[in-house]
Amino acid sequence: MAGLDELFKQIPTGDIARRLGADEGEVTDAVHTLVPLLVGGLRQNASDPGHAASIENAAGNHAASGLLDGGVSVDQVDETDGSKAVAKIFGGNDSTQVAAALSGGGAGNGDLIKRLLPILAPIVLAYLGKQLSQRSAGSGGGGLGDVLGGILGGVLSAGQSGGGQGGGLGDILGGLLGGKR
Repeated sequence: MAGLDELFKQIPTGDIARRLGADEGEVTDAVHTLVPLLVGGLRQNASDPGHAASIENAAGNHAASGLLDGGVSVDQVDETDGSKAVAKIFGGNDSTQVAAALSGGGAGNGDLIKRLLPILAPIVLAYLGKQLSQRSAGSGGGGLGDVLGGILGGVLSAGQSGGGQGGGLGDILGGLLGGKR
């Protein structure tokens, strides 16, 4: 089962850093924070059958775009589409709102997060689409939730097992997706 490490390898952090005029180390750190959040947000949304069908469709379209073929070219990433995907993944919150919530939670530079999310969302969706097509082509079976859970590989549960201390990926997602009231 493919996981986050394989997904991270698909993301050209050096190219993204150059495009954004940002420090590559800072971009790499932010990518390692944001990608699990994007996958976790997709997984949360996939629990609703209507959203699951929409995610599968978007993932299939992004995979078919060839974005991951031969390595990701940052210039091929449709940031406008990425912004729309971010809003759908995070319950109507746009990149600015998500960045504000994340930077307030200690996830890093809010401006960098805001600029990275629309670049990362299409890459994550394309990767998900590839995993779904490989899964359905093989005999492994399993649905969208299984694939997303496999990519996360326990990150959500590790973030939530703090003995009631709060924090972690689950709390951030809960806040962005309306889980906190």
